[in-house]
Amino acid sequence: MRRKTSGLTRRGLLGAAAGLALAGTVRAAPGRLTGPIPSTGERIPAVGMGTWITFNVGRSEVLRRERLEVLRAFFAAGGGMIDSSPMYGSSEEVVGWCLERLDDTRGLISATKVWTPFGAHGREQLADSQRLWGLRTFDLVQVHNLVNWESHLEMLAEAKRQGRVRYIGVTTSHGSRHAELERVMRQAPIDVVQFTYNILDREAESRLLPLAAERGLGVVVNRPFRQKALFRLFADKPLPPWAHEIDAGNWAQFFLKFVLGHPAVTCTIPATTRPEHMAENMGALQGRLPDADFRRRMADYVAGL
Repeated sequence: MRRKTSGLTRRGLLGAAAGLALAGTVRAAPGRLTGPIPSTGERIPAVGMGTWITFNVGRSEVLRRERLEVLRAFFAAGGGMIDSSPMYGSSEEVVGWCLERLDDTRGLISATKVWTPFGAHGREQLADSQRLWGLRTFDLVQVHNLVNWESHLEMLAEAKRQGRVRYIGVTTSHGSRHAELERVMRQAPIDVVQFTYNILDREAESRLLPLAAERGLGVVVNRPFRQKALFRLFADKPLPPWAHEIDAGNWAQFFLKFVLGHPAVTCTIPATTRPEHMAENMGALQGRLPDADFRRRMADYVAGL
């Protein structure tokens, strides 16, 4: 069996996250952008990769090899977190198949989920994920959409003590669950929280992002493009002429840098099926980030289109 071990410590040399003020509008970002896991201080690349829908390609050799090239581009550009779930059909199996065929996966930050209403089945899912990915230890395992989170977090805490999991957390992609998510963030012993945030869906700014900062939780942002909706809405519109001030050369980088500019965000996990789109996404790891005033300017520009 494989294997190439994953581990966040390998990203310690990828550079520091943005932190210096630049003309009151943007923050300088030397090297590749990284974000912290506050519980340990380890830093990870700020742009990861999601696998919902995009890696659910079953047994098709052609489609698997296309996803292999997407992952090759991801790692070549300094990517780290790959996020999946047992809920995503064949995605975990396809991720493992691709990882087996890559020469170098030392940048991997492995992230998956537990998703079952039955507490006893959580252990089985974790074991299945380890087998499908070909890993002995996951960097991050999350309770998917808060399903039976009390029971699963207890199991994951035990797995963490055993060294099978490095970080644990919870996720949701539904605004209707934000109140429950907030309760979990306040009371559960977790390292990371995952939820939706993008330039149009900004509900998380009012409570979840400030609470994550207060509680010292890493934040993984899903749906930074509102799936494909942001491109359908704005791809034919011009980037603002001042986008170069944050080194955003296309809409993907503009949207991602809006998310990453929030100081509570650790990383975001856009999904794609095309290497050229992956290259655009990963370009957001370079250059400057917007501060709060600049981010308001970005949101106002999009709202006016």
